[in-house]
Amino acid sequence: MPTRNIVKEGDQCLRKICRPVTDFNSRLHDLLDDMHETLAQANGAGLAAPQVGVLRRLALVMLDDGSYLEIINPEIIERKGAQSDVEGCLSIPGVWGIVERPMTVTVRAQDRFGNEFTRKAEGFTARAFCHEIDHLNGHLFTDFVTEYLDPEELE
Repeated sequence: MPTRNIVKEGDQCLRKICRPVTDFNSRLHDLLDDMHETLAQANGAGLAAPQVGVLRRLALVMLDDGSYLEIINPEIIERKGAQSDVEGCLSIPGVWGIVERPMTVTVRAQDRFGNEFTRKAEGFTARAFCHEIDHLNGHLFTDFVTEYLDPEELE
């Protein structure tokens, strides 16, 4: 599984709305496998397809146990509560800010074989779902930052 280059802020693909996945085939599986490898190497909490230059609605999201969930054609079907916390992004290295997100979300998505599922998440995982799904809609976390942080303060 090769790693892919992570696209950085300024690349137009990060601002485009991604198209739905319609073919659940070996090319999709290869892309997902490559994204797993890329994310492991980058040590991130999630990775969306446009971050590797692919304009399709799929992402990987870190779960509470440290594993990654593949979400294809995801949509948030329920949001509850609110939380404000620090976010960063592999496509915007060195930038950190406070973003308000729902405390709990329920997401409907498909797996790599096209099977539909729902997943409820709270806290950090809810934040990760929102962050990655925003990527699929052409939004970056910096669109929602209420306060930027000095990286030295985070160490």
